[in-house]
Amino acid sequence: MIGDAAHIFPAEDGLFEETFSTDNTYRVHGLNITIHQDYSASLGVAASVWDSALHLCQFFESESLDLSGTRIIELGGGTGLVGIVAARLERNIAANTPLSGWPSDGPAVSALAWGLDHSRFSSSWDFVLGADIVYLPETFPLLLDTLVHLCRDGAVVYLASTMRREHGAQDFYDRMLPQMFSVELVQRDPENNINIYKATLR
Repeated sequence: MIGDAAHIFPAEDGLFEETFSTDNTYRVHGLNITIHQDYSASLGVAASVWDSALHLCQFFESESLDLSGTRIIELGGGTGLVGIVAARLERNIAANTPLSGWPSDGPAVSALAWGLDHSRFSSSWDFVLGADIVYLPETFPLLLDTLVHLCRDGAVVYLASTMRREHGAQDFYDRMLPQMFSVELVQRDPENNINIYKATLR
């Protein structure tokens, strides 16, 4: 673990002063997906399903993108305290296992500190996904290094972001990511200020 929770998961004063948990069900690809969420000051913003994640799922559905039989890695735990988040993900994976089992190897959860230990992970992915992970400018170079490593064998990246000016998201997509990737804006939702980008390593 790197840093402290206040640094990694910044939160507004008073955010999640009360600790509670909830199970929410989302309709995705004709399936009901139940996600357990814990809200507490120690987890900060990491415990919630953000709108950009739902937009990314809806984008895959609208594009009829067939992900079956592909190797996918999702980056979503941030650069620190990911073990806490991973524990929550493991619960959600177990809760959403199909009755017939997973069609191939089931999902696995593992900590990955961006820019630090990505070499422990394979570069043989078909897709690298991320939703609302572009919000701390100091992590952008670490995220870029990680994406480059994960995409060495030709993975396609899809990133959905709420375009918060104060967090420098537009700068990441306009200036930093294009240093190493061909970047395409594939969906823009001005009402919710959410963009989805597709990127491939140059």
